[in-house]
Amino acid sequence: MKLVFATNNLNKLKEVQEMLPKSIELLSLKDIGCFEDIEETATSLEGNAKIKANHITKNYQYNCFADDTGLEVKALNGEPGVYSARYAGEPANAENNMQKLLDNLKETSNREAQFRTSICLNLDDKQFLFDGICKGQILTKRRGEKGFGYDPIFQPEGYENSFAQMSSVEKNKISHRGLAIEKLIDFLKNY
Repeated sequence: MKLVFATNNLNKLKEVQEMLPKSIELLSLKDIGCFEDIEETATSLEGNAKIKANHITKNYQYNCFADDTGLEVKALNGEPGVYSARYAGEPANAENNMQKLLDNLKETSNREAQFRTSICLNLDDKQFLFDGICKGQILTKRRGEKGFGYDPIFQPEGYENSFAQMSSVEKNKISHRGLAIEKLIDFLKNY
């Protein structure tokens, strides 16, 4: 089965490729000749995932899935949430996003947070939604060199290391995206 993953994020693409069974050929946006920027204008993670998946299905006629992920911090009423990638403004930059988050949490001891991923799958003219949540806390300083985005400052519940200190295999077993992808894979195996 050929399936497009509607992302330009090579880190996400690599993470997902490592998890999928060999029977699924994963195509990137580049593989199908999609070079336009798909605007994420929804106010929810699910909405942005639908926008991206629907764009590919409508304009390229491929079965595909798209995701959107947000980091939701309790003390900040769920911020940065759907705006996680652009939290510190343009140009979108992980370092600036992390610094803004750490600055906004300086005065609070409540560091409780969760990563949430929503996936929209368009398959044979039907649409399916999957989600994954990883609870944890925001660290006071960066730890680790692996991963991307907020990984150096997010420590998952029950673990000593940040996401950026974990191997991709270890992270994929417990991460929000990993859990959502597992639901997607289970669905595809039984489809």
